Amino acid sequence: MAFTNSIKAVNLNAEAALPSTGNRISDLRFSSSVSTKIFNAPNQRSISCARSSKPRSPQAFWPFSSKPKPDPSPPPRVQELYVYEMNERDRGSPAYLRLSQKEQNTLGDLVPFSNKLYSGDLQKRLGITAGICVLIQHFPEQNADRYEAIYSFYFGDYGHISVQGAYLTSSDTYLAVTGGSGVFEGVSGTVKLQQIVFPFKLFYTFYLKGIKDLPVELVVTPVAPTPSVEPSPAAKAAEPHAAIANFTN
Repeated sequence: MAFTNSIKAVNLNAEAALPSTGNRISDLRFSSSVSTKIFNAPNQRSISCARSSKPRSPQAFWPFSSKPKPDPSPPPRVQELYVYEMNERDRGSPAYLRLSQKEQNTLGDLVPFSNKLYSGDLQKRLGITAGICVLIQHFPEQNADRYEAIYSFYFGDYGHISVQGAYLTSSDTYLAVTGGSGVFEGVSGTVKLQQIVFPFKLFYTFYLKGIKDLPVELVVTPVAPTPSVEPSPAAKAAEPHAAIANFTN
């Protein structure tokens, strides 16, 4: 009898532990809903991955990248300056130093020189040139030479301009403007050298950058370079009204 009662107690406990039919159906519905969500989740991720597989621009990964901006600064202003160089045979220039000790012009020969400067309209005495040329090559068939020239143009109180480059006795050449002083401080650019009558008359056109406006008395309309050009008598005599202040002599 005691054994029978214990069996009934065990059965009652087991039944209590088992969920009812209604609960089991509810649990099955819940688990089916969860399973559907779980199994559907990878599909959603794959769709998301498929959408994101398109190539992206660099801006999508680096928000600070941008297209290079054009330089807003305008090109430097170029000012033209016209100058005549005249060898009036009164300065002992040029001096030819034949370091090669050969009768023919040869590599390494030196030519120091200094000539007078006049404004492009030939109405004012400006100063002098001073420098040296080193012979690089002689062309006997043309009776011409190529020099490496290093020299300066002195403009009295206005300062000076220094240049360097090739100097050809038979044709026009361009030299680099390497610097200056006074109103020409910080200058750069180029200068065109035109042979008129070698070595007595030369005409220069400077293309200057990096400086303020040129002094008004240096800005003139030039006389066209020809073999017959000459400075005005007043400029040649360096009279006060026909020369810049404290011109270099």
